[in-house]
Amino acid sequence: MPTVTVSFTPLPAHVRTARFIAASVARRAGVPETVLDEVRLAVSEACSLAVRLHRASAPDVPVELRMVEEDSRFRIQVVDAVPRSRPTTDDVYAAIRLGDDEGVAFTPTEGSDLQSRERIGLAVITGLVDEVDVEYLASGTVVAMAWPLELPDREEASTLPSVGG
Repeated sequence: MPTVTVSFTPLPAHVRTARFIAASVARRAGVPETVLDEVRLAVSEACSLAVRLHRASAPDVPVELRMVEEDSRFRIQVVDAVPRSRPTTDDVYAAIRLGDDEGVAFTPTEGSDLQSRERIGLAVITGLVDEVDVEYLASGTVVAMAWPLELPDREEASTLPSVGG
């Protein structure tokens, strides 16, 4: 299982670099070209969220991006060092409630802004990636995402010439 780990200073400018690295490693691992935009967007959303949280609570601690190539899938983990509790199901969509018939968006209060952004960010990631897991730990949070790898067609592989025989 080849693994690539990148740690970066929690600055918004580094999210673009993390997205570029993730897409490059995903392509090399065998993620289908048609899925790479989803990888870019999901990694960008997860890293942006981690950067926002770090800038508010742990500005000197790097964000970690882990990319793991497994037998049949490619897994990415975005790890932050900001301990917090899992959002409750009662207020999952509090940040995107509509105010009236004209569709005026609800604006969260200052104290709930990061929680609202987290809920929205996780909703976006869940919409982009079929396999998502968010783990809330005492040391921070791990947003894990996975995509299937494009495996060589068995029929095509059997028609390849043998080497040395």
